[in-house]
Amino acid sequence: MSRPATTAPAHGAATLSKGLVLLFAFCCGVIVANIYYAQPIIELIAPDIGLSAGGASLIVSLTQVGYALGLFFLVPLADLLENRRLMLATLAVTVVSLIGAGLSEGPDVLLATSLLIGFGSVSVQMLIPLAAHLAPEETRGRVVGAIMGGLLLGILLARPVSSLIADHFHWRVVFFGAAAAMLLIALVVATTLPGRRPDHRASYAQLLRSLGQLFRREPVLRQRALYQGLMFAAFSLFWTAAPLALSREYGLSQSQIALFALAGAVGAVAAPIAGRLADAGHTRSMSGLAMALGILSFLPGVVPLPLGVVGLAITGIVLDFAVQMNMVLGQRAVYSLDPASRGRLNALYMTSIFVGGATGSSVASVLYEHAGWLGIAVFGSALSLVALLAFARAEIAPGAKRGLCRAD
Repeated sequence: MSRPATTAPAHGAATLSKGLVLLFAFCCGVIVANIYYAQPIIELIAPDIGLSAGGASLIVSLTQVGYALGLFFLVPLADLLENRRLMLATLAVTVVSLIGAGLSEGPDVLLATSLLIGFGSVSVQMLIPLAAHLAPEETRGRVVGAIMGGLLLGILLARPVSSLIADHFHWRVVFFGAAAAMLLIALVVATTLPGRRPDHRASYAQLLRSLGQLFRREPVLRQRALYQGLMFAAFSLFWTAAPLALSREYGLSQSQIALFALAGAVGAVAAPIAGRLADAGHTRSMSGLAMALGILSFLPGVVPLPLGVVGLAITGIVLDFAVQMNMVLGQRAVYSLDPASRGRLNALYMTSIFVGGATGSSVASVLYEHAGWLGIAVFGSALSLVALLAFARAEIAPGAKRGLCRAD
């Protein structure tokens, strides 16, 4: 006999303690960091394994492609299989892949393991819907925002951590250390997190087919996926190209690049703020503000200002704040659509985001080589502008209010 899904608000209120929220946030941060460890050290990895400078960003983009594939093919299983066992299986894939990356001697092996690192790290996107299931409706945005704060700190701190380790030891130590951290997280998941067996009954093929039905049925999902996919493309573009500019144009060492990356961690404060604003019904206005900030964040690179590294830091802080705020606002809206389908809704939403992220990181090296930082700034600003224009069009289109009211 299968256990019922823990979805009732009353049960969620009793189950999701403040300590468990912090534990969820910690696990999410450590797991998602795997996707970003390589980003600031591709200049060290590429020559060591025989990868060209132009192809270095493939290490980052393939990790994000793997993550997008995992989101599409693995995360929907959270609506079908017992969540804790599913997370442990994906964590096992991550551990093996990280060890393989650390041992790799050529580009083929490293690129393949990069893909698998992203594929296995989707366990983080099983934790967030689980938390949403356990949280009562009136505080769901706050809980998701708090957990996203931990996840976003993991994203933002992964870069300085990997830079420091690579500078003082070796880039391979970054991957071995990450594998050890994943073993710790697996132990925490196995012994601490509550289990959840969904009520949904379907075959895996039926589950995947339902993704298309959900995407066609929910306009809020399609809109939010588009906005955040474009914003995240700008985010990945910046953070893949910034270490190249800091190293080549300003002569910064890996340790100095790590200190620079710490500035971006300030943007993580957007997550809990956005969660509270979403609970208070300010999704529309704050979404527009986030996209506008994404456009303005690249201003120091578009307009010739004598700011140097400070200008890059301003872009990083403002862009991170904007992207994280828009992500949490979107998640709160998407999670409110259909509680029984949260795993699949989250899979579709996050897949779109990381397709955008993989696109941004994949063009970063080539764009920087041919157009310099000005090209990066113009393209990054244009991505956020397209998101804002799409948002404005959805707001004024006939029936838009009816479609978006569920997002508030």
